[in-house]
Amino acid sequence: MTSETDPRSLRSREAILNAARELLLESGPTAVTHVQVAERSGVGRATVYRHWPRTEPLLLEVMATVPMPFLDKPTTPTREWLRQELDVIARQLDLDDVRAVSTTLANAAMWDETMNARRAQFAGILTDRLAAALDDAEARGEIVLALPSRDAATMVIGPLYYRSTIERGPADSTLIDAAVAALGTWSGV
Repeated sequence: MTSETDPRSLRSREAILNAARELLLESGPTAVTHVQVAERSGVGRATVYRHWPRTEPLLLEVMATVPMPFLDKPTTPTREWLRQELDVIARQLDLDDVRAVSTTLANAAMWDETMNARRAQFAGILTDRLAAALDDAEARGEIVLALPSRDAATMVIGPLYYRSTIERGPADSTLIDAAVAALGTWSGV
């Protein structure tokens, strides 16, 4: 019997994932450590390490099961909503664990189809949500987009990711404002 079919191994794995999910939702990614997950799940720390030798893959797996709150409830005026949402994303990317998870996901996706599927799912959700919000804003006359909405979504999120992961610095309000302004011509609405 392999660890993939052993009922005891499957139960401990599920308990670990549930505990990690609870910790993530309660206290954010920095709370998801092997020690805290072991304590919360009632599973030995060695078992947690056996399933996930490093924290990043555990976080990736848990994050794939947690609802993503980013860009999910657009409000008007869209420009102000977008600035606030990007600020939240930027603050999350300032956290070392989130930065580690996002870069691990991008890296692992190059060689692992499961990770690539998770990457595509994550990126698709963000792009779809933001593109829909921008399309709606354009239909209401709030903005005339300088490029198609899906490209605009990439253009506005990209600088935050680059600043966080490549430059390892915070995406401040100046960068966020410049990215939002570059999307097109905003009306006074």
